[in-house]
Amino acid sequence: MYGLINKGIHDMVCSRFSEEIWQQIKQKAKVDTDVFLSMEGYPDDITHRLVKAASVVLNLSPSEIMEAFGEYWVQYTAEEGYGKMMDMTGETLPEFLENLDNLHTRLGIIFPQYQPPSFECIDVEEDSLSLHYHSHREGLAPMVLGLVKGLGTRFDTEIEITQTKSKNDGAEHDEFLVKHKQN
Repeated sequence: MYGLINKGIHDMVCSRFSEEIWQQIKQKAKVDTDVFLSMEGYPDDITHRLVKAASVVLNLSPSEIMEAFGEYWVQYTAEEGYGKMMDMTGETLPEFLENLDNLHTRLGIIFPQYQPPSFECIDVEEDSLSLHYHSHREGLAPMVLGLVKGLGTRFDTEIEITQTKSKNDGAEHDEFLVKHKQN
């Protein structure tokens, strides 16, 4: 994964807890990198070890960590210089979700080694949709829950999201029912 992910985890932990907690997490994860470079590729294992260590140090499940990170990620990336790109992706939550693959295609120009997930919206109704999430990476479905909640905040939209199918239960990909109501 690109360093931007690990840098985001660092920033979330430091903003919500402290630098001291971050150092405990790094030590437990046996990660000796002091500064993650946003454009540098790092083994996925580093991110997984950081999440696992954060789970122990913060006494939260890895799923809770990933969901919180997903929610944090929306605001974090907007502030890290991707806000205009996000603005071009959609003016409403459903429009944004339907254009996520286009956003990832544009990000692939910036991050040439990027291996993006794919999102597909099906059964799009006025107040709900079925979000299909395809990724070769394991364990990131909870992050999708957080991402959609973070996007709800971005678009001032009430969100109710439920995972309806899971790769962990043998499904081909993860699916979510997203109910939304713009405020």
